[in-house]
Amino acid sequence: MDKLRSMEIFVATVDAGSFAGAAERCGMSAVMVGKHIRALEQLLGASLLTRTTRRHALTEIGRQYAAHCRQILAQIADAESVAESMRAAPRGLLRVTAPVSFGATWLSPAVTDYLARWPDVSVDVSLNDRTVDLVEEGFDVAVRVGPLPDSSLVARPLRPYGMTVCAAPAYLERRGTPQTPADLARHECLEFTGWVPEARWKLKGEADGRHIPPSRFRANSTQALRMAALAGFGIVMQAEMMLRPDIEAGRLVPLLQAFLPTPRPMHLLYSCDRQATPKLTTFVDFLLERFGPA
Repeated sequence: MDKLRSMEIFVATVDAGSFAGAAERCGMSAVMVGKHIRALEQLLGASLLTRTTRRHALTEIGRQYAAHCRQILAQIADAESVAESMRAAPRGLLRVTAPVSFGATWLSPAVTDYLARWPDVSVDVSLNDRTVDLVEEGFDVAVRVGPLPDSSLVARPLRPYGMTVCAAPAYLERRGTPQTPADLARHECLEFTGWVPEARWKLKGEADGRHIPPSRFRANSTQALRMAALAGFGIVMQAEMMLRPDIEAGRLVPLLQAFLPTPRPMHLLYSCDRQATPKLTTFVDFLLERFGPA
């Protein structure tokens, strides 16, 4: 028999004071109530009830067991209530992972807007440029740039991750404006050490970025390279969405636009769950609204 169901029936018997009363409460026969009680007694190897003329009285073991059964059943009811409430409205913790640059510049401000809309949700954002295993590492959602391998994850397309090449007006006044990729051989080209091979200084018409001289400023932080470009030190190649505010403000000037590499795909990934929680579905919908294909 189902042990939890037997515990429920045992507590009902204690509360009702008889098998007949428990049977009425539980919607079964008194004989079936007796079978559940006997199953528990056989499992425990002890008597839980002693029969009097009209009622059943608890043994000492029965009193202790009944008290613990109430606690267990109350905890189960609480757990079910929490699960039900989490499926009724967005609430709880979401763990999200994304590339460092995209996450710091664009995802983080978006998350604050989402949290303002759904005050019962908390978001833990982990920024990392490595490929994260959502299931193994316990993440709900991932933003991933580049081609996707086959997997059981749900992949929703976001705007393509396009690159741009820029420099500050002061740098261009001092060093001149490159017109072709070959012209970069005479310029200071800032290098991001975290680039995957396909994203390195490779412009259209260039097989391997061979015209790019060894960089005198290398960093594993796109923000550090952006600041160096804004200071007029050299030419930077970064995601267009990262540099767009600087371009629109005139702090950086786009270069070599006809030679930019083909934008890479960017996706939102999450596990397939037929009963996805509202916190996940609302977060996915929110990011698609904010960063989905134009």
